[in-house]
Amino acid sequence: MTQQTPSPGEHLRTALALAASGLPALPLRAGKVPFGNCPACADNACGGRPNMKTPGPCACSGPCHAWAAATTDPNVISSGPWRRAWLTASAVAYHPGGAGLTVVDLDNADAVAWARECLPATQTVPTTRGEHWLYLGAMPSANGVRPGVDIKSTMSYARWLGPGNGTTTTLPDVVRALTTARPAAPTPTTVTVPAPAGGGQCRHRTPAFLERGIAMAEQRITGATSGVHNTVYRTFLAVLSTHGRCGCLTENHITRLFTAAQTKGESARHCTDAWDNARTRLGL
Repeated sequence: MTQQTPSPGEHLRTALALAASGLPALPLRAGKVPFGNCPACADNACGGRPNMKTPGPCACSGPCHAWAAATTDPNVISSGPWRRAWLTASAVAYHPGGAGLTVVDLDNADAVAWARECLPATQTVPTTRGEHWLYLGAMPSANGVRPGVDIKSTMSYARWLGPGNGTTTTLPDVVRALTTARPAAPTPTTVTVPAPAGGGQCRHRTPAFLERGIAMAEQRITGATSGVHNTVYRTFLAVLSTHGRCGCLTENHITRLFTAAQTKGESARHCTDAWDNARTRLGL
């Protein structure tokens, strides 16, 4: 049986239920990413959340500041700007650190096996490819603390996938230590992704324009200090929106982008998903 996609009303009801239980909620749009800044809040011009150090709505009361917009206020969640966001939302997320929680995001079977061997039992939630393990206590978030393992707590968000199973236990030192003993950057995995169809010629000025665009995209990804998943997706989206239809992108260009993302700790699967989501959004 095909699973039905939750309606905007269901997302709103879920968010209100999370808020009532003390979990700061926020909507996610297609690609499992937060809503971007509205024009009034671009570059934090509204001054609502300087440096995004604390959760809560910005001055415009819209979900414009990713994890920092997450809130437990039902009046904000049900307000006009948020209601409009729910109409196009694809999922509900929450800010773990805002509720004093840490999510150990296990992205594959090997990571789950490691957790079962090395981490204390706690509440677990099945995900598409692995599991979320929830602990009581907040800590700094970090991606790629070990193969297939991300930490989502302060200044981060996690998708709400249901209550899961088991009892939440106290955040152990072994998890806190993961962010202080980071492994070396993983060796990028070669992934073959077909380049978009087209004539093979860049219609947007000269070959140098394409080269500058790819180089800037690499720099944007490698320079990310937080929100790497979101940065990778947005960068792929920007590249495809400019060059995805003329066919000038080659496998070499795509490999360069994937290599930059994997150097920041993204898995090959995450890169492929982000690329596919960007193509889907653009109708490529």
